[in-house]
Amino acid sequence: MAEAIAALILAAGRGTRFGPEPKLLADLDGRPLVRHAAEAALASRLRPVVAILGAHAAGVRAALRDLDLTCAENPDYADGLSTSLKAGLAALPGEIAAAVILLGDMPRITGADLDRLADAFADADPAPAAVVPVHAGRRGNPVLLNLRRLGPALAALSGDRGAGPLLAGRDDVLEVAGTAGTGFDVDTPEALTT
Repeated sequence: MAEAIAALILAAGRGTRFGPEPKLLADLDGRPLVRHAAEAALASRLRPVVAILGAHAAGVRAALRDLDLTCAENPDYADGLSTSLKAGLAALPGEIAAAVILLGDMPRITGADLDRLADAFADADPAPAAVVPVHAGRRGNPVLLNLRRLGPALAALSGDRGAGPLLAGRDDVLEVAGTAGTGFDVDTPEALTT
């Protein structure tokens, strides 16, 4: 039986570099930015799909309201990315072996991008600590994390950083071919037009 792999959408940040308006609610092609990432997760085989909310929680929840996913709130979102990652992991059922960590501001990610990470994890023997996409010579997002191997280290994260420091220098991180979507996120209003 295949191991259970979940999708966590990190959608709790304030998006301060974007300006005064909530970044994840900005319109892109007639839909809020965060909805693009959520629809990609739901187009994949990853389940469950959990969105982590914090800043602008009511608006983000409304943007996702009719989608088949779970929302979990991170009351400590102002303390940085690590708190959202930990809140998301805490919201997952215990049988989940791995989670793909998807940023809510990555509108060009597809379900196929996510399934590629899950397939690489499932096919690897032994299972890697993580699977990361590489595009144009650079590691991107989303990243699949092996919760059985990284669980205690992920629980100890703090501040405004994700799992990147945990993965640096490890020889059990599997790199797979990424796409332009795995290297693109939105930090400014101008990025919505590129």
